[in-house]
Amino acid sequence: METFLTSCHEEALKANRGDGGPGFHVVLGNEACDMDSMVSVMAYAYFLSKTLSTNAAVLPVLNIPRSEFALRTDNVFLLRQSGVPQDMLIFREQLDLLQLQRTGRLALTLVDHNVLPSSDRDLEGAVVEVIDHHLLEREPSSSCPVTVEMVGSCATLVTERIVQKAPEILDPQLALLLYGTIVLDCVNMAPEAGKVTPKDSQYAAQLETRFPGLPPRGALFQSLQNARFDVSGLSTEQMLLKDMKVVTGGELHLAVSDFLQRADLEKDLSAFSVEHGYNMLLAMTISFKDNKEPFRQLAIFSHSTLCREEMSQALEQARNPALSLCPISSPHSHIKAYLQGNTQASRKKLLPIIKDFLREREQDYCRADEEEEDCQFPPTPMNSLVEGCPLDNGLPRISAQALEEKFSKMADQEERTRSP
Repeated sequence: METFLTSCHEEALKANRGDGGPGFHVVLGNEACDMDSMVSVMAYAYFLSKTLSTNAAVLPVLNIPRSEFALRTDNVFLLRQSGVPQDMLIFREQLDLLQLQRTGRLALTLVDHNVLPSSDRDLEGAVVEVIDHHLLEREPSSSCPVTVEMVGSCATLVTERIVQKAPEILDPQLALLLYGTIVLDCVNMAPEAGKVTPKDSQYAAQLETRFPGLPPRGALFQSLQNARFDVSGLSTEQMLLKDMKVVTGGELHLAVSDFLQRADLEKDLSAFSVEHGYNMLLAMTISFKDNKEPFRQLAIFSHSTLCREEMSQALEQARNPALSLCPISSPHSHIKAYLQGNTQASRKKLLPIIKDFLREREQDYCRADEEEEDCQFPPTPMNSLVEGCPLDNGLPRISAQALEEKFSKMADQEERTRSP
């Protein structure tokens, strides 16, 4: 793997200079760059480098700035355990994908997501393959094979491809990267967490059988969990950036992140929303009781009472899946909190509910625009916490096609479980 990653750095430098061979095949993960995305990118790019019949250089690209990688504490830990130096990784700002596309030298494989955000819409013509485990949102195309299966981890699908097509490239290092990711994503393969599928179990077991020197499953899971939740020294803003997904639709621009039990929480959330231009924050947490039973909470933060109440109603009324929300008291006037009875409804399952709500909300505004030519947005409550709230001057219109723009750009995941 190290030899491959070293050669990738050299090829990336050539690409930026306009040198190199006839083209570059980039494997790109999602904007969360969680462990599943990172490992799927590295492993599938390595697989393609061994199996592609073209002369294109294969480059694994992590879809975040290098400066944000230190916030992925579990990623850092797994790389250290597997012996892969961080400086061998290629980050988004290190390769001009748009320039490669404009010169006809880019082929793009998407892993751990199946649609590009609107900010990358100009790269769509370069997409030649997709491997993902999220809800399929990509339009079918004869020129782009799509593998989408709702397993617990995208790394499971990458492992399957390697085992079926090139099992000889598996070594202890690559096996540890894939195995650790599957175990963490599937919550130690515990059925009660609602993440693991038979295929996840199948390929985790195959890796265990072929590489008996892998760490014990339970010990590996616990060490990765500990690394993920090691947030000592991080500010509230860094915590939000560490694990966030951004969803936009109509005039709303909201973020979904983990809930923080911290002093001055509302003040910090308010300042964060203003700085980054979010109308709303949805925070989720999962923890485990002594008997290992999962325990979830959900909170909605917004300066706007209207936005907060509309989102609350949408989540309370959701049926696919039903979240079984029970309101709990909150000392913060701009935060509405719930105990989430459906502990298997992870962020991955919450996001489609949010996107449906945003689509319906935008359609309502469009119908109102048709009925009233000079229709204006309803007045927005002033921010009582800080000056300069982005809501003060009304709400910006954002295309519904951008529903996953910057989706987790700052920090795909509680697809995995999280704790505060």
